[in-house]
Amino acid sequence: MCSAFFIYSPHYELDFKTHVFPTDKYRLVKEALIEQFEFAPELFIEPPLISYEDLFIVHQSEYVKKIQTATLTPAEKLHLELPYSKSLAQAALTACSGTLEAARRAKIGYPGLHIGGGFHHAYPDHGEGFSVFNDLAFAAENLRVAGSRVLIIDADLHQGNGTAAFFQKTPEIFTFSIYQKNIYPFEKESSDLDIPLADDSSGEDYLELFEKGLSDTIEIFNPDFVIYVAGADPYRKDTLGGLSLEISELLERDRIVKKLFFDKIPIAVVLAGGYAEDKNDLIKIHSSTMALFAGVNL
Repeated sequence: MCSAFFIYSPHYELDFKTHVFPTDKYRLVKEALIEQFEFAPELFIEPPLISYEDLFIVHQSEYVKKIQTATLTPAEKLHLELPYSKSLAQAALTACSGTLEAARRAKIGYPGLHIGGGFHHAYPDHGEGFSVFNDLAFAAENLRVAGSRVLIIDADLHQGNGTAAFFQKTPEIFTFSIYQKNIYPFEKESSDLDIPLADDSSGEDYLELFEKGLSDTIEIFNPDFVIYVAGADPYRKDTLGGLSLEISELLERDRIVKKLFFDKIPIAVVLAGGYAEDKNDLIKIHSSTMALFAGVNL
């Protein structure tokens, strides 16, 4: 395995005032990887530029143009649950490029590590739930067009409803989602494999179901590329969640993915959600995920 590079952009950090979404986490994860795990600053690279038109491969052109030109209706802005700005539009576009770049690097033998992405609630024709554009769908569809069979492992607290909706009729892309059942999105989509969890589900139960689900998926689908959505919000002290995983159990979740796929087929890793009471916990979870897949023995 070649040396790790991390895909990162300062454009991801936006001023949302008191909003629950901590966009400074991307910079803080980068700093933790440099200061605590001793990765060199030159290993952090910005995603290449892409155009809004590039998103037409998955998103409806009318919706993309509304984001680009700031012509969303009030209802559409409300659905995003984020304050719209040109900077938000640019960050969302850059995140799509970032996840695709992580996938491209994974295809040529590097760990595909994106300090960003995971915006799994965006649909072809609208955004919602903090998700403007669906970077997972964008990367997966580009991979599919190039001939890959893509498994999207969504381990965020919330179901990847947008991603599931994109690919319900796409046999070359398999959507796997393990999530807390009784929270947003309240109207779920059908993934290829859904594992809904009751409130307060333990880490032990989570890990058992997660590993069995992935093992079954390998038998069913036989992927040749994986996109792993490593949400930090199953953590027991997450402000938007109600599962009971410890930080150590989230790291064990990551180890399961690494054991099953790493050094076998290419894998791109993205961060997704995380709203811990203590931001230091959030940064520890995210930075440990990145470090593990970059080759640190954790």
